[in-house]
Amino acid sequence: MRFRALLLVALMLPIGGAEASGLDALHNFIAATASAQGEFVQKVYDRKHKLTQEASGTLAFQRPGRFRWTYAKPYPQLIVGDGAKVWVYDQDLNQVTVRRLDRALGSTPAALLAGDNEIERAFKLSDLGEKDGLEWVEAQPREKESNFESIRMGFGTAGLEIMELADSFGQTTVLRFTAMRRNPKLDAALFSFVPPKGADVIGD
Repeated sequence: MRFRALLLVALMLPIGGAEASGLDALHNFIAATASAQGEFVQKVYDRKHKLTQEASGTLAFQRPGRFRWTYAKPYPQLIVGDGAKVWVYDQDLNQVTVRRLDRALGSTPAALLAGDNEIERAFKLSDLGEKDGLEWVEAQPREKESNFESIRMGFGTAGLEIMELADSFGQTTVLRFTAMRRNPKLDAALFSFVPPKGADVIGD
């Protein structure tokens, strides 16, 4: 379903200065970042490390549970979390998929920052040390039904620079973040979604 496997990753964007370790950077973000806005490039590799998908777009989020993830290329797609529900709009198909936010989160990247932020309840966190100039941390979902086997985050001077997600199908999705702003004042309309007239609506 194109890039829908990452429909909640918009919440997973720590922004800030370099920390003593990846775990320090993650915990610092949870304590200090209420919102963020920026751009991303996403690449998906198969189990043989062959590039199979590539996309780019913009994102914005406001904790807890509000986010807007817009794919501009190669296919227009919009994902909005309004605090209660998650809306996924596929423009080409004129189709909207909607789910309750609590059901949609689970042990996904978004769950790292959702709810009461007790992230250790949903993930086992490990500090991976320094590599290629970045401090790395890994999060492994405790929930067996999760689609993700692990989530690795690399922190540099600009905050979270790279995110790598290994799924249960042997694929690895790599996200690179740029032009990120921490705690900007965001218009509430960004996190509101009304299905377009004539669109098929599927879900909760």
